[in-house]
Amino acid sequence: MNFHQYYSVDVVNGEGTRCTLFVSGCEHQCRGCYNQSTWSPSSGQPFDQTMEDRIIADLNDTRIKRRGLSLSGGDPLHPANLDAVLQLVQRVRAECDGKDIWLWTGYTLDTLTENQRKVVEYVDVLVDGKFDQSLADPSLPWRGSSNQVVHRLTSC
Repeated sequence: MNFHQYYSVDVVNGEGTRCTLFVSGCEHQCRGCYNQSTWSPSSGQPFDQTMEDRIIADLNDTRIKRRGLSLSGGDPLHPANLDAVLQLVQRVRAECDGKDIWLWTGYTLDTLTENQRKVVEYVDVLVDGKFDQSLADPSLPWRGSSNQVVHRLTSC
């Protein structure tokens, strides 16, 4: 897996102060996407053990009260990302007490593959659906167009 950007302190992508990772790779290529540079799975830089360890350390750093991890892109559920994203969310659950996980995807909850569902089992909030420029609404919380759905999968 590759990634484009990592913010150790982010207050835009989910509730509270968060760590946010923008991964590479998106099959949807939505018209009007604000992050087209992330579409190619080979764009950005390699996501390695050092980066994964940094995210875990940042989530556990008590100097800043972070609520959790946000995964965006690109698409974290792109087939090329599934193994690395699954490993990361499993580590967050095991090593970061009380941190929630938000994930944005162009796939919809009812069309996820078995491997994508394995990742979503660890997710607290899933924002799903392709961005639709004709339904764009900047006033919507956590999503860009009205067809996208915010699924609160746990009581985080």
